[in-house]
Amino acid sequence: MQYHSLSPDFAVSPQITVEDIPLIKGAGFKTIICNRPDGEEAGQPSAETIGEAARKAGLSFIAIPVAEPLTPSSDAVIETQEAINTLPGPIFAYCRSGNRSAQAWTIATQS
Repeated sequence: MQYHSLSPDFAVSPQITVEDIPLIKGAGFKTIICNRPDGEEAGQPSAETIGEAARKAGLSFIAIPVAEPLTPSSDAVIETQEAINTLPGPIFAYCRSGNRSAQAWTIATQS
């Protein structure tokens, strides 16, 4: 699993699997944000599946889907701001490639 740190408290990644959850926790992350809508690609794990595994591992989880190729909606930006301000960090966010997660963080932290 590869990820890119955007700040000391926020990193982004391509799609993760349930098997990645222990690695994410082991890297010190406390919250996972899913920015990928369910059903975007065949075989993709659902947000519910990832969320259940994250919670079982003691991590916070929230789904804030951002449809591709659009930039995050104002609602997604507000939800990202709220997650950053209220959920334990550091935060690990993912989507198909990591780009939408990075866009959501960039807009949320510059607003």
